[in-house]
Amino acid sequence: MTRLADYFVVVGYDHDKERSGSGSGKIIHRFPEKDWDDVPFHQGLELFCQPGGWDLSSQRTQPSFFVSVLTDIEADRHYCACLTFHETVSMTPKKPDDVETEEEGGLVHHTLMFAPKSIALISRLDYFETFRNCLGIIYTVYIESMNVQLESIIGNLLGSVHIPPPGGPQVRFSVGAGDRQSLQPPLNGAIPVSRNTVAMLFQQLGIHNVLCLFCAALTDNKILFHSSSYSRLTDASTALLAILFPLKYSYVYIPVLPNALMEVLSTPTPFIMGVHSSNKSEIQELLDVVVADLDSGYLSIPEHLNLPMLPDHIYNRAHQELTLVLSPDLQNADCAFPPPTPSPSLQPMLDKEIRAIFMRLFAELFMGYRSCLTIIRIHPEPVITFHKGLFLFERGLSGDDFLQKVLGGMSFQTFVQERGPPFRICDMFDEISANIQETLLQEGRKAERIIKNVQDIARHLFINENPNPQPYSQKIPKPCDGAFTRIHIPTFPRIDCVRVQEVIDDGVKKASMKAQLQTIRQPKSQFVPYGPPAGNITAQRNIINNNARRLEVLRTCVNSIFENKILDARKTFPAVLRSLKSRVVRNALTRELSTHAHQNRAMLESQQFDLIVRLMNCALQEDACSEEHAVATALLPLTASFCRKLCTGVIQFAYTCVQDHPVWASMQFWQATFYSDVEKNIRALYLPPDELKADKPDLNEAFTASPDVVRRTQGLLYDKSALEIAAEQIRIWPAQSEEERNEMISNEESTVFSQAIHYANRMVYMRVPLDISKGIKNVFSHEGESGSSNISQSIGGSDSLDGESGFEEGDSSDPAGSVIRFISKFVDKVCSEGGVTAEHQKSLHQMIPGVVAMHIETLEAVNKESKRLPPIKKPKILKPALLPGEELVLAGLRGYLLPDGREEGTGGNLGGPQLLPAEGAVFLTTYRVVFKGTPCDIQACEQVVIRSFPITALTKEKKVSISNTPHIEQYLSEAVQLRACTFQLMRIAFDEEVNQEKIEHFRKTVNRYRYPPSVFSMFAFNGVTTTNTMLQTHKQKDKTATLRKFASRTFLRGSSRKPGLKNKQMSRKGQKYVLPGEPLAVPRRATLPKPPLQDLTDSRPNSLYEEDDITTVDESEIEIQTSTLKASDTLSADKLMDRPYVQDYQRLGLGSPGSTRQKSTEPFRISEVNLHYNVCRSYPALVVVPSTVADESIRKSLGKCHRQSRFPAITWRHPRTKALLLRCSGFHGKGVMGMMKSQVVQNTSTGTSTETTRSIEQEKYFQSIVANTPVGSHHNTDSLVSLNSVLTPTSEATGSPPQGSESPRKVGGGSSAIYRAMTGIRGSGGKGMNSFRGGQQPEGGQDAKDGAVMPTSAHKAALYVFGEKSQMKAIKTENFPKCDFIPCDFNEVRHVKASFKKLMRACVSSAPLTDPEVSFHKLVEDTEWLLQIQNIMQLAGAAVDLMDIQGSSVMISMEDGSDFTSQVVALTQVLLDPYYRTIDGFRVLVEKEWLAFGHKFTHRCNHTAAHQGSGFAPIFLQFLDAVHQVVNQFPLSFEFNQYFLKFIAYHYCSARFRNFFFDSECERFEYGTLFEDSRTKSGKIGERGDGTSKGIQIKSLWDYIDSIHLKTPLFYNFLYAPSIRDCVLRPYSDIANLRIWDYYINEDLRTGSTYDREVVTKATEPNEENEEGPLLPTDRRIINGCYDNIQEAQLDMFRWLLEEMSHLETDLCHFPMKWKFVWEKLESPMELQSTRTTAASEMVKQHGTSLHKKTTIEILTKGKEGSKSQTQPHHFETHSYVTPTYCDYCQHLLWGLVKQGYKGMKCSECGYNCHDKCQNLVPKQCGKVKISRESSFRQSQTSMEDVIRVTPQSTPMISGGQTTPTYYDHSWQSAQVSETRTHEGYLWKRGALLKGWKQRWFVLDSTKHQLRYYESKEDTHCKGFIDLSEIESLQLSAVALPGAPKKAEEKAFFDLKTIRRVYNFLADSKDHADEWINKIQECL
Repeated sequence: MTRLADYFVVVGYDHDKERSGSGSGKIIHRFPEKDWDDVPFHQGLELFCQPGGWDLSSQRTQPSFFVSVLTDIEADRHYCACLTFHETVSMTPKKPDDVETEEEGGLVHHTLMFAPKSIALISRLDYFETFRNCLGIIYTVYIESMNVQLESIIGNLLGSVHIPPPGGPQVRFSVGAGDRQSLQPPLNGAIPVSRNTVAMLFQQLGIHNVLCLFCAALTDNKILFHSSSYSRLTDASTALLAILFPLKYSYVYIPVLPNALMEVLSTPTPFIMGVHSSNKSEIQELLDVVVADLDSGYLSIPEHLNLPMLPDHIYNRAHQELTLVLSPDLQNADCAFPPPTPSPSLQPMLDKEIRAIFMRLFAELFMGYRSCLTIIRIHPEPVITFHKGLFLFERGLSGDDFLQKVLGGMSFQTFVQERGPPFRICDMFDEISANIQETLLQEGRKAERIIKNVQDIARHLFINENPNPQPYSQKIPKPCDGAFTRIHIPTFPRIDCVRVQEVIDDGVKKASMKAQLQTIRQPKSQFVPYGPPAGNITAQRNIINNNARRLEVLRTCVNSIFENKILDARKTFPAVLRSLKSRVVRNALTRELSTHAHQNRAMLESQQFDLIVRLMNCALQEDACSEEHAVATALLPLTASFCRKLCTGVIQFAYTCVQDHPVWASMQFWQATFYSDVEKNIRALYLPPDELKADKPDLNEAFTASPDVVRRTQGLLYDKSALEIAAEQIRIWPAQSEEERNEMISNEESTVFSQAIHYANRMVYMRVPLDISKGIKNVFSHEGESGSSNISQSIGGSDSLDGESGFEEGDSSDPAGSVIRFISKFVDKVCSEGGVTAEHQKSLHQMIPGVVAMHIETLEAVNKESKRLPPIKKPKILKPALLPGEELVLAGLRGYLLPDGREEGTGGNLGGPQLLPAEGAVFLTTYRVVFKGTPCDIQACEQVVIRSFPITALTKEKKVSISNTPHIEQYLSEAVQLRACTFQLMRIAFDEEVNQEKIEHFRKTVNRYRYPPSVFSMFAFNGVTTTNTMLQTHKQKDKTATLRKFASRTFLRGSSRKPGLKNKQMSRKGQKYVLPGEPLAVPRRATLPKPPLQDLTDSRPNSLYEEDDITTVDESEIEIQTSTLKASDTLSADKLMDRPYVQDYQRLGLGSPGSTRQKSTEPFRISEVNLHYNVCRSYPALVVVPSTVADESIRKSLGKCHRQSRFPAITWRHPRTKALLLRCSGFHGKGVMGMMKSQVVQNTSTGTSTETTRSIEQEKYFQSIVANTPVGSHHNTDSLVSLNSVLTPTSEATGSPPQGSESPRKVGGGSSAIYRAMTGIRGSGGKGMNSFRGGQQPEGGQDAKDGAVMPTSAHKAALYVFGEKSQMKAIKTENFPKCDFIPCDFNEVRHVKASFKKLMRACVSSAPLTDPEVSFHKLVEDTEWLLQIQNIMQLAGAAVDLMDIQGSSVMISMEDGSDFTSQVVALTQVLLDPYYRTIDGFRVLVEKEWLAFGHKFTHRCNHTAAHQGSGFAPIFLQFLDAVHQVVNQFPLSFEFNQYFLKFIAYHYCSARFRNFFFDSECERFEYGTLFEDSRTKSGKIGERGDGTSKGIQIKSLWDYIDSIHLKTPLFYNFLYAPSIRDCVLRPYSDIANLRIWDYYINEDLRTGSTYDREVVTKATEPNEENEEGPLLPTDRRIINGCYDNIQEAQLDMFRWLLEEMSHLETDLCHFPMKWKFVWEKLESPMELQSTRTTAASEMVKQHGTSLHKKTTIEILTKGKEGSKSQTQPHHFETHSYVTPTYCDYCQHLLWGLVKQGYKGMKCSECGYNCHDKCQNLVPKQCGKVKISRESSFRQSQTSMEDVIRVTPQSTPMISGGQTTPTYYDHSWQSAQVSETRTHEGYLWKRGALLKGWKQRWFVLDSTKHQLRYYESKEDTHCKGFIDLSEIESLQLSAVALPGAPKKAEEKAFFDLKTIRRVYNFLADSKDHADEWINKIQECL
């Protein structure tokens, strides 16, 4: 019997402690005054009586009631039922001190206030309704002044009312106020009583929200309810606990949290709490709490919180069942003739039905849990553990995050402790759990059966709460309505404490006497039903039957090994290794080995031992990812059984060879295995002897799924399980005598102790390494990265996956101590749980060090003798064929070439021989990294596998961990992975004979040869002797790679002058310069005149136009080096006449060199202004300029208007339209073009006059270009700005384009946007977009809104300038008549780098793709590589149309003018000029546009160590890919084939030839490679210094191509039709027409590389062993796509006929003719047909032309409108919304929760959000505004282009035919320019002096190349900055640094090392740290 209430308390307002308007409460009465012995009184009760605070009220409020929950120190819950009412209080207002006191006798005004008072009951029982009635009676007696003593009521309540335990009878009582009450205890106290709270919770939140709360509570997340009702908070918390049954919530539980304790919400432990809605603003700052609003039904889950949800099948079943119960009419809602709708259950029964569903959910979730219980002690109390890994595996839920967290939580541990014992009191959950599998099968998802079963369980739950069906009429006195509003209400009376105590004592005495007379029937213990097993035994046996063939092969191989038939065993050994990937086969292997071990066949020969150990290692490695560790458990005793004899007295056991696996370092494995063996021994202890035979395994059942399942299955079928034996022992325990009990306890304790000793020895065997001097071996996780070298700082990420090593950290210098500590920790754990006595534990601890020492001594002899074993015979190392001049650097290191993500060479699904893995050796030469070997597969071992790549192509080298690989007989734990930009990947695992020192030496040597100190150390300059001055000059350039270093060495020597004094040298005119703060290049030869200092700037690759900090430099302080070249080496125009680009100028009719040689009629001339590279060091010496432009104008003014002085130069001229193609760099931001208005007036007139002069000169230059552009005056031309040009061919006349004036044409509404844009383009001949001046309306024109009519005359621009958006937006076009400036997007170098890295990972993956949703094409799409190719082709196509159709000149003015500009200009010429589609012409094009015009090949290809950190940028490769796309679409128009492009793509980064070295023509001249063909072989540059006759090393790629082309048509395209080559090419550029270049995905394992022809010839030439040659027509040979070069092995008919003719001529003793001569003599059969055209072909041609012109117009439209064109749609993707979001179209709510929420549609480009149904209705125009939703880093400013685009002033408005250009504020733009923000956010920075951590706002500026930091986000002045050019390294910190903030993550630290100091940073998380590192690396 238990008291109904333990304490009664009266709490009132404390007037004495009132402070500044906020009061407090105090306890007025408490009864009894003395604490009960079993229940202490709770302190701080007054806080819970008024959770909102004790405040006076000015209004009367009705009484309130709610229940709070208190938790004592024993974690027992007490319920505080509180009824609060208000009493009248008279308050006298206080006067301020400065107010005079009134006269005596004056009136004093009082204010009536209402003070709260609470009466409360504290109880251990949860009868809330009874508490409400009792407190209501007390309040009624007080308020109605009833003739009843309150003392009697309180005393009776505390002393006389006692409640029987659960299962007891109904109690009827009265507290003495004329009341009648009844109370019914539940039948089972373990099942919670919920009343109707669960149904109310679902009504408030809904099904999905409650399920999310349910999952959050089970996974130990913080949950917070808030509501305006305290009762609702308690009910919701009670309901959540009720649906958690049978689990018990073990964390903080406070349903009603007082306001004074709000800080408790910051506790790190999980909790369930409730707060009043008035505190909603305070809980918004909680970042890790799931918040449920009970009033609005809204559930808030933090964005960064990954809430695990139920497994899908369980969630779907629960959701369906809840829907059937809560909405029974839903399933018939769509029926045409619906059946009678079942009425929903009443609220109490509905509550129980919901709870029944959750009980079924738990039964399904924990189905079979009893089969995974392990009992380790039965007496005196059962001790049971749970095998978590086995349960997850058997259920097939090993990867389920939700179940992982549930099984690891405290609630489930309590569940196992309470429900684990097999003999105990059972409840309804045990019955449901035992029958759930059968129940679900019978239901079959039929609603009627589901409802019936749910209602049956609900009925039992209802009966449990209401066991007495007889109604009882209660009588509860209540106050009159409105009693609390009475004016005169007396105060609550004082209560006589003595009288109350007397009543309590009397009631307690009577209750005790009554309890002695009354006996209550206690429930009896019973056997707990076992239930279904965790796994499906039938399904597992079916799996076994499906693997019968594999199991038979395994048994045959194992038998052959033990019968010493080694040759027979090796035949099937590779197949057995492959089959070990199956878990069934691994378990079968353990059974087979156990069988042979029991047959006394454990002593093996050496070869037998090696094979058995190999099988063990393979099985352990494949089973490492499983949490059940079944294979390791089964192999553990076998490792100490199998052995071999090394010599007399020395035996080596198998455990010395299988120690490297992480499972042996897992404490979880050792504990689970120990408990399993203890259970077996405990079972054997109580099993009768005649039944022990059932434990022997049946050999016919050897191939079962799991040893644990085998054991449990045998227990079910043949004998009792351990749990059943334990249940019987627990049942008979009370009947045992004391001696028998003690004996049982002693036997069990001895069993556990003996097993602990046994396992301590086993752990010594497995943990002590064979070679103790090397320490405990490092245990690597599978597929994890163990180390890498920082060859190329990653942008796209790493190939490897992060993983945990799984071993305990210890002191590597003391292996024995680490092993002792590990074993001692294990012993303490298992002995404490197993009840081992303290004496036994102490003796075991004392034994461990001695056992370890003895074992170490034993292993010393074993280690010594094992090294004397004869080595296994290995295949001979095959040496690779070398090129002329190529030498070996490192001899072959034996190893294995492992397979990667490419499946072609591994057999498998694609078929073919298994070429990989291959066994051989890796070689490092001065040119390549080569692997050569033979396949490990015995059926393919006769072939030779070669994989190689140039050493300079290496982009990433790192160490990776590997898993088991078939055919390799060694256990390999790690490998070296080499990735090259030639799309090659090597994963090399070294042989055991290659020690760690050799591996590290190999890695370091590779890095050294990859990044030599100078280009002269590379293979292309092999055998060249260079002077020391040359090398010093090159090193000097690297040392002065930054402005700060250069200035400190040269310019700033006089910076320490006294202020106010002027240096004499500085006073000279023309000696003072202003330099941008960028890296400088030092002049290298004194033979060149001193260039102006501003020409020395070497801009960064990604620099924009903003000027950096200025530095005053004295020219006289520059040190010029002395001359090192001969006099004959000085540069002159005559020497340059033979250069290919100069000859091309003359071919195009662009003049002749020099001003004196040109004719007066020539409009152009080849200028020598840059002959000595004075104007621009990256330009060629001779450039084409208009004849009217003087050299002095270029030198003084024009060159300074562009970055790096790359002024506009003419590169090509259209032969028909005479349009010009020009190239230059971007304009300077504060140049002379007036792009931005300067806000600061120059103090001197010199600056203004100079600026004006430059502006005039630039305008004159543009006028000269316009004047030399006919713009269609001498030819018939079509106009791009005319809309009729994009119509289909049927609407235009075929053949000649339209002539003369166009007639007015109406334009439909669908083209109005194009018309408005074109209006601006047509008017570009005047002032920008102002088409019609003076307000005049165009002739025949109308408003564009309603059927606009095209103007009759349209003025076309003579010059179109394509430039960056940031420059083109604000150009003052009135100064440049007939010029139009088109802003356009371009591929920045950092984007190209990131895309290329992703492309390499997609095309050459390091591991096979396992995710079915991630395919190869999806990975390629994610790289955006084809989008960048498309961008190049579209812009080149626009230039083609403008020059060919319209006759306008085009200028490309992008970035620094050497990357994207070169791509577009070169591709444009390929499309326009057929000459460049020949082999010779393409060479000229590359020499002109890439080499002469200064593409930075050395910088972009990272040739030297100085460029190592910049990353490989495949700019030239992108151009070749674009040409490949054109060749693919026009195969008849090119003389060269695809192999020609691949050949150049390979060798431009191979460093075999000298063509693609250095960054400009100037550098090539200075280093002597520009004219090396004409140099004499005198030992200087160009001469082979070794004088050997190994063969001539060709220095030029073009010479090498010519020599090959002369002998064989390897590069020739036999489909080439020169007769039709005069057409202009207009390729399709949409993604659907672009192809992935097979250069990226094909390989040749036979020769290694098909691009080094000497190697191919040596590898394929016939010999005695291999007589294979080219295929004859009658030959048949199997060709493998990845092994053979199909082009070489299977010749096309043209090549075969040419070779056959050569053979026939040789046989006839005739001198064979060259193939080219023979081919040219042939008559082309298509020569006559080529002139014929059909209507269909002409229509197709014109249709393609129209589409091409449409793309051009879109580019122009996009540039003029400043936003994306109308054809750019949204790119919608499915998105899960975790915060309230509104649809941007219909404005309705659109939001969801992490996994199960509503998935809307989100545009990945502009961030547009909409419903799925609204997707087709949204506006088609995409704004292309990236929206980033990062939790910690918020973009604080919008980029300048976006702001300009969205402001109305930036878009030209057309009204009445007049367009007025509107300019934005230039001062605002200038400010924005100086504050360019690439990335920003808060970081913690460590101080340099005091080492303190401070949080700063960091801004990464890619324009200024700075990392600035501010005090806060709002601060406008930076506190300092880091120059990115000074960064030497950037990486994550290895350890957390001291003094950091408390909640900092260990992996969120990263270090930034500069030339001055090391900066330490701390981000919010590791992801944010990685993001910062990637962003900074992108800017380097």
